[in-house]
Amino acid sequence: MKLRQILDEDAAVLFEEINKGWSSDTKYYIETKDEEALLLRVSEADTYERKRSEFEHMKTVAALGIPMSHPLDFVPYDGKVYSLFTWMEGTEAGLVLPQLAGEEQYQLGFESGEILKKIHSIPALKETEKWEHYFSRKINRNIKKYQSCELSYEKDEKLLQFISANRHLIKNRPSSFQHGDYHTGNMIISPNHELAMIDFNRFDFGDPWEEFNRIVFTAEVSPLFATGQIDGYFSGKPPMEFFKLLALYICTNTLNALPWALSYSQKEVETMKRQAASVLEWYADMQKIIPNWYQGDANKKYGKK
Repeated sequence: MKLRQILDEDAAVLFEEINKGWSSDTKYYIETKDEEALLLRVSEADTYERKRSEFEHMKTVAALGIPMSHPLDFVPYDGKVYSLFTWMEGTEAGLVLPQLAGEEQYQLGFESGEILKKIHSIPALKETEKWEHYFSRKINRNIKKYQSCELSYEKDEKLLQFISANRHLIKNRPSSFQHGDYHTGNMIISPNHELAMIDFNRFDFGDPWEEFNRIVFTAEVSPLFATGQIDGYFSGKPPMEFFKLLALYICTNTLNALPWALSYSQKEVETMKRQAASVLEWYADMQKIIPNWYQGDANKKYGKK
């Protein structure tokens, strides 16, 4: 009823469109006559089932006590699907982190890892396909799309060789609920430096460790935050198996990034080429397993005493 009141009864005093992010949703910042700040997402009618599932899973995530926009109402209305959430006040984490001291960057990253661990406590749906079958197909698909692309990366053979030599690692991996796009672009930091998660619209189910594939964006912004995220997730240093799988997932994503970028703009192509070069540098042309931005002694230096 809350959403219908806003749409039908002119309860809002401000509707301001938000032109950020890659989602196909139309998003609005809303202020009501009762001085509430809200987020409204408007989706096409044919996304109903997907958006309904997203809304219900966000309720499950919010029940874990995770700082995030809380789902309030979900209504199909006038040929569209409307989802209403509380508004999280703050600034995109990627813009704030470079301004913070190293200790705070690490500790916020550690907190983000703890939050991600809670998100992954939500089990996958019973009908979720076995991970090794699903991701093996994805590897094959990404390789085919990359090799069919008119562009290529320098030293791409290093990525392809690493994938071929390590794809067996996906065997017997578990599945859980995933945020789907977990990086600093989908986190906000409030004026009093509290961290919160946003944009669950790419939620999925799969290997919890695969969720770290977006850490390439985070590490470019703040290696200390990225280090903290890994340490927080594992409550300390992660096992070597994690780093091997992380490298595999990053390589697989990197291959797919170029044909994806080609369908958008030259700017995105240049971004993905630069990122691929960074990945090869982090891993010494895939001869190392632990990326060079991971600071293994950071917890001793910056961890909570």
